[in-house]
Amino acid sequence: MPTPEHLILRELTAREPGWVSGATLASKLGVSRVTVWLHMNKLRSAGFVFAAQRARGYRIIGRPSQPYAPLIETQLKVRPRGFSLVTLDETDSTNDEAERQLAAGRVTPFAVVARRQTHGRGRLGRVWHSEPNGNLYLSVAFRPRTAPEQMGAFTLWMGLNLCELLANFAQVTPGLKWPNDLLLGGRKLGGILTEARIDSDQIRDLVFGLGLNINSPAGGWPPEVARTAVSLAEVTGTALDFNRLTAAVLGRILLAYDNFSDGTYTQTFADLWHRFDVLRGKRITLIEGGRRHPGTVTGLDDEGALLLRDAHGRTHRFRAGEVTIEKKE
Repeated sequence: MPTPEHLILRELTAREPGWVSGATLASKLGVSRVTVWLHMNKLRSAGFVFAAQRARGYRIIGRPSQPYAPLIETQLKVRPRGFSLVTLDETDSTNDEAERQLAAGRVTPFAVVARRQTHGRGRLGRVWHSEPNGNLYLSVAFRPRTAPEQMGAFTLWMGLNLCELLANFAQVTPGLKWPNDLLLGGRKLGGILTEARIDSDQIRDLVFGLGLNINSPAGGWPPEVARTAVSLAEVTGTALDFNRLTAAVLGRILLAYDNFSDGTYTQTFADLWHRFDVLRGKRITLIEGGRRHPGTVTGLDDEGALLLRDAHGRTHRFRAGEVTIEKKE
C-alpha cells in the first residue's frame, strides 16, 4: 500500500526537472494543502531538499544519500507480485537478516537493504567493510525449488547482469572475476555472496547478497583494503544517486532471476561472459582446499565451473576456489 510519501515522490520524480503544485499534490492525495506541507517536512527530515515557489509548487533539488524505501520503491521498474523491501539503519548482515525473515515465513521475493553492517561478510568468512559511507549492502531472497548444481551458473549470471547495468548507469567498464568479484580497473568494486538451504535434491531458500562500493570517497578505506578496493564515485569523479542506483540494481536482480528461472538466460549468457570476463586466457593460481593449481583459464563449462589448463596441457574443472591472477614479469 503506497504511503503519502510514495505518492508525492512519484509525482515529483515523474515531472523532473519541472514543478508540481501543492494543489496538484493535495488533489492526488485527497488531503489539504496543510497536510501536504506536513508530508513535505517528513521528506525533508529523510534527507530531501526541495525548491518551493509560490504559484509554481515544489521540485526536488537534493536527495538522501542513504537508503530510503519510498524513493527506491518509486523508482523500481521491476516489481514481482508480492515483492517487499526492508530497509534498516543497521544490521549484522543483510544475508543473515534475509535468512531470519525466510525462517519467519516472509513471502518471497523480498529484499533487505542496510545503511551499515556490523558483521558484513564475503566468501570464505572474510569480513566485508560495511561502514555507513554511501555504499550498498543488499540481499534478495527467493524460494527457487531448483537443483543445487545450477547455483554456479546462477551467481555468474547475476554478476554479469550487474556488470552490464553498471556499465550503462555509470559509464564505466567493470569486469567479473570468477566466481563472484566485480572489478573496476583491476580493483574490487563489489562482491557477491550466494547462500542456500537445501532440502534433499532441491534448493529451498536462496539468498543473493551484494556489497557494492558506490560513494565511498578516496582515502576512506581501512588500511587492509585501501590498495585493492575502489568505488564508482572514485572513478567517475562524482557522487552517484544512491537510491536511484539501488532501485536499478534491485530491478536488474529481479529480472535476471526470472530469466534464470525460465531458462532464457542461456540466450545471452555467452555474450555477456565474453564481454565482462576478466580471466579468459590469463595465467592464474587457483587455491582449492589448501592446494594450489597454476594454469591458464580457457573458459567455463555449462554449470559455471572454471576450466583451467595446466602446464602439461591437461584441462581441469573447478566449481569453487580462490583465484589470483599472475603478474606479468
